[in-house]
Amino acid sequence: MERLKLVLQYFQSNSESISNGICIVLALVSVKLYTSFDFNCPCIPQYNKLYALGVMFVPPLIFFFLGILVNRHTGVMMEECLRPIGKRSKNPAIVKYMFTAMMQRALLAPMVWILVTLLDGKIFICAFSMSVDPKHFSGILYSSTGMPNTTGLDLLKLMAKVPCKEDMIFRNSTFRKAVSRYVRCYSQAIGWSILLLLILLGALGRLIKPCFDDHATNLQTRYWSNYLDIEQKLFDETCVLHCRDFARKCVVQFFEGMREDTVLRLPLSPEVRYNREEDMVDQEEERLHGITKQEQMDQLLETWFKCKPELDITKMAYRPRVCVTWEDHNGKTIYSDV
Repeated sequence: MERLKLVLQYFQSNSESISNGICIVLALVSVKLYTSFDFNCPCIPQYNKLYALGVMFVPPLIFFFLGILVNRHTGVMMEECLRPIGKRSKNPAIVKYMFTAMMQRALLAPMVWILVTLLDGKIFICAFSMSVDPKHFSGILYSSTGMPNTTGLDLLKLMAKVPCKEDMIFRNSTFRKAVSRYVRCYSQAIGWSILLLLILLGALGRLIKPCFDDHATNLQTRYWSNYLDIEQKLFDETCVLHCRDFARKCVVQFFEGMREDTVLRLPLSPEVRYNREEDMVDQEEERLHGITKQEQMDQLLETWFKCKPELDITKMAYRPRVCVTWEDHNGKTIYSDV
């Protein structure tokens, strides 16, 4: 349990770790989906290859686009590509880095699906059993349990029925087993070759890439790509807080107006006046920053997209403190905020 908690904490630490966790989950889902999928070859010459290749490559396409959809880098990258330059220049290296990271994660689940299908071999047998030359199995063609009687069947239709071991024509036939084993060996050889190639390419990329890339440039690219991700996240969180304050003010203003219409205005005691004034100060210290209308908020959001602030925090504007002083009915100061 402790190790599981550590793994969950790692995946929740930042957006990149969350993206890695989602891609791993998609890869595991692809394996589970394939093992629970009951593949049945149609055993018809016109449909065997079409159906088998569809099962091999259509689900990977679905997992690929799903990986792009759930990857947070996709939205950040597209927003960075489409935004106007404004006060902040664009860095193509950052977009390239996020695109590469997005593609690597999105391709994980599809490659797992293809490798699992190749190592299993059933789909490959369905697709390419008709391409096998029966002469390769001449030693068992005419044995008692070898090639079945082909009366009324041409050779192509017979080879198309090789994946269907339940078919009566191949009941207890060593010919079908030999062809299936032959095609499965090819499928597994291709699967292991692809896996070995991917591992070699990944190892060479990790070893050779630092020798040709500028380490300082890579650090800068990684830093600013993380900055864009965190900036977008903080902007969304700030918008949520601002929306809550704006909505609360609208609701309070509505009920205050209703109360003023239904309740008589009576003179307030000093204690009630002090509490009322203290509530007004708390309202002034909220995060609305002077925004009182929908048009102002729309203009502010449009400005954020078209002209994001320059990456120079020395130009940050500080809001001045509001000095408030209250006095009771005798003129004595009862509260002061300087």
